[in-house]
Amino acid sequence: MTSTNDIQTETGARAGVIKLGLDVHASSIVVVRQVDAQASQPAQKFTPEQFFVFVRKQLSRAGAVHSCYEAGPFGYVLHRQLEALGVRNLVVRPRDWSNYGERVKTDSRDAAALCSCLDRYLAGNHGALAVVRVPSETEEAARALGRQRQALASERVRLTLQGKSAALLRGYTLPKDWWEPKVLVTLELPADLLAQLQTWQRVLVSIDAELQALTVRLQQAAPTGLPLGLGPMTWELLQREVGDWHRFRNRRQVASYTGLCPSEHSSGQSRLQGSINRHGNPRVRHLLIEAVWRLFKFQPHYRAIAKWTPALTALKISGARKKKIIVAIARQLAVDLWRIATGRTTAAALGLETN
Repeated sequence: MTSTNDIQTETGARAGVIKLGLDVHASSIVVVRQVDAQASQPAQKFTPEQFFVFVRKQLSRAGAVHSCYEAGPFGYVLHRQLEALGVRNLVVRPRDWSNYGERVKTDSRDAAALCSCLDRYLAGNHGALAVVRVPSETEEAARALGRQRQALASERVRLTLQGKSAALLRGYTLPKDWWEPKVLVTLELPADLLAQLQTWQRVLVSIDAELQALTVRLQQAAPTGLPLGLGPMTWELLQREVGDWHRFRNRRQVASYTGLCPSEHSSGQSRLQGSINRHGNPRVRHLLIEAVWRLFKFQPHYRAIAKWTPALTALKISGARKKKIIVAIARQLAVDLWRIATGRTTAAALGLETN
């Protein structure tokens, strides 16, 4: 690490472009700077307060300042602060910055790799960084509500299983809804085990109440006239995760965002496609897969369902083949929802019946 003075421009001459690779932590930010086409400078560690003083100095010494940092638990607050100052910032997908498998990871190496990739990205190599779309604060707040509901549902499952496990250790098998007040009072259990379960029960009842309230709130926010089988909850969660359907320029971008595209390993005359790459939004992917299974029941005339139903109901279809068909329909469903949301088509034109 270098001193604060060492990382700054010694001559005071105004630079054309300054590039900053940022490795962000709660109490510190590690910065690697590159001035124009010069070699990147040694890493410097700042507190958040010192960092913004440093950034303002860079803005006064260059025609433009670009920066990038990895998406993570600190969200987009830093991005918005940098943009407000006049920095052109990118939030990028996290990755292993070790190019040759050195198995060495430090904050300064990560910041240096980010700065190097930012330099190549600005030079026109857009494959150097996987840029993350920054949602608006309104979109972020709406999405957080759906994710909170999912977190509560997961916590309810976890505590339910924890109670069942505690009972199983004592030789008792509990029903899946053991924590419901009307169920627990009917179970014949030792007093100490019952007291243990009642502790979890109080937490579970509280979680369930909050979960139900969030469910009602999200369902009431959904529009009317939805396709049958694509209920208010699924629709609202999809909308909140995507944010703005208009940000996709074509169907390939939509499919890529879902992570439902096949992986590929091809070379020369050989082409091999494997399982889905899971490169996109996992929440959207799961919602689409669940919706497809319901559409088989409620939307038999939907174009994608009608196309694949004969293959899916074949007598000798394997489980792997069935999964591939479901994935193909889910990918098509995402594209069709994008087309509907952006006015490219209508639900009726796709064979989707609405409420």
